[in-house]
Amino acid sequence: MKVTFLCEKSIVLNRLPVGAPPQVKASNMPAWPSIPAMLASTVGRHPRAVALRDGDTTLSYGQLGEAARDFAAALVASGVAPGDRVAIWAFNSAEWVVAVFGIFAAGGVLVPVNTRFKGPEAADILSRSQARVLVTVTDFLGNDYLGMLAGTGIELPALETIVVARGAAAEPAIGWSEFLGRVTPEAVAEVERRSDALGPEDPSDILFTSGTTGVPKGVVMTHSRTLTVATDWVAMTGLVAGDSYLMVNPYFHMFGLKSGILSSVASGATMLPEAVFDVDRVLSRVEDEHVTVLPGPPTLYQSILDHPDRPRHDLSSLRVAVTGAADIPVELIRRIHDELPFSKIVTGYGLTEGGTACSTSDGDDFEAIATTVGRPRPGFEIRIVGEGERVVDAGEPGEVVIRGGSVMAGYLDDPEETAKVLSPEGWLRTGDLGVLDDAGRLRIVGRVKDMFIVGGFNAYPAEIENALLRHPAIRQSAVIGIPDRRLGEVGMAFIVVSGEVSGEEIIEWSREQMANYKVPRVVQVVDELPLNATGKVMKDVLRDRVTAGHGEGAPA
Repeated sequence: MKVTFLCEKSIVLNRLPVGAPPQVKASNMPAWPSIPAMLASTVGRHPRAVALRDGDTTLSYGQLGEAARDFAAALVASGVAPGDRVAIWAFNSAEWVVAVFGIFAAGGVLVPVNTRFKGPEAADILSRSQARVLVTVTDFLGNDYLGMLAGTGIELPALETIVVARGAAAEPAIGWSEFLGRVTPEAVAEVERRSDALGPEDPSDILFTSGTTGVPKGVVMTHSRTLTVATDWVAMTGLVAGDSYLMVNPYFHMFGLKSGILSSVASGATMLPEAVFDVDRVLSRVEDEHVTVLPGPPTLYQSILDHPDRPRHDLSSLRVAVTGAADIPVELIRRIHDELPFSKIVTGYGLTEGGTACSTSDGDDFEAIATTVGRPRPGFEIRIVGEGERVVDAGEPGEVVIRGGSVMAGYLDDPEETAKVLSPEGWLRTGDLGVLDDAGRLRIVGRVKDMFIVGGFNAYPAEIENALLRHPAIRQSAVIGIPDRRLGEVGMAFIVVSGEVSGEEIIEWSREQMANYKVPRVVQVVDELPLNATGKVMKDVLRDRVTAGHGEGAPA
């Protein structure tokens, strides 16, 4: 049964829609009315502490506050009004951090753009968000973003200013220094006025969903909602002033932005941006800069553990590891605990539309950390619902619905899609399938759209993927449903292995490990799984391979 909730208005430029769900109060609500207020508070408490180090650039918190103010003033002088959207299409860097706080201080709304996007994809985001300013780079991994954008031929009439943070700036773009040359005393005064006027319900950012299951949707958040994500992450991890936070997660994603930049500033930690993940550089930087906090996808830790030069590096400073995925091998968590110096290992569950909804805690064992995403965070409620919105019993799978202080205001200019997932009472349908155990821990078993039915039995990809990861030779797995004449659908597994193992052997092993309807009928060994920039497996790519005839494997 499909249930549709009603919502009256779409998102507008500088305020929440009439009839939007109320902001649910949480026990960990931030103390500041806005993001600029948070930065000002940290500058006041830690003016000389190092805010970030990026190559030859080192900024104290006092200097970060001044740099953000100047960038904001340049935006004001360029005609940016409160509520206008400003996009950033660039890799993790000091300029990214300065720009984002400048955007907030000017009363603008941040629109991050995925660094892996091609020209047409980026143009679509810029067009739909009506961004007036774009901050970008012209040389990243061989990509010239301006050239890619120009090559689309897509008109962007709202885009008035393009600022090149790094690289050559050719017309119509301007360089970083030239842009900052627009600052005037009047613009600085206006920045101070706008920052003071910002409130909790003013929009702060529009992050577009990953699009792994369809067209990306713009998720509108407010200063209060975004700060709730950041401050709760501080509480979850124990992040403190003086911590050195190595940032591999991309800033355009919620994890990198809200659980990275904003959490660091909330606590007074030092930000160490990384443009791309390179395990050799990570090992060196951990040793050289005494990194204490190192979040990332499971593959990050696997790469560190398997690196032959790991014993030659001093990693003793590492204290906090944070990861998350539906398919984390228990053995990986055990190895992180036994072979690396982390004293705190956390896995959690979050989404662009809702922030971090739950996490594991210090009392959880390896099995719980690997196979569940823990219990609800303070101020969050979680339900598992089945047919007809029935709340199901513990141990029974259903759709995960959540409510809390960081649930989105709605989708940008899309009241119909907003109404499908967000109730008037603030309950968000996540589209994820989950199970709550007797201890109240949540286990994600797949996406509603990914579930397939084998001869009348519901099969959940994440559950099968977790089972496959118990095989000692399997390092990564991804399962999709494919058509079958007799059973309707069956599972197909794509696996990354270490050592010699065949698809036939995996199928035979699976028959001893799981119910017959869960056993993949086809297994293909691949060198790597297609991942997006945030580490999620792009199952649409896998389905396309099968459709195109490139997904042959070992049939059961």
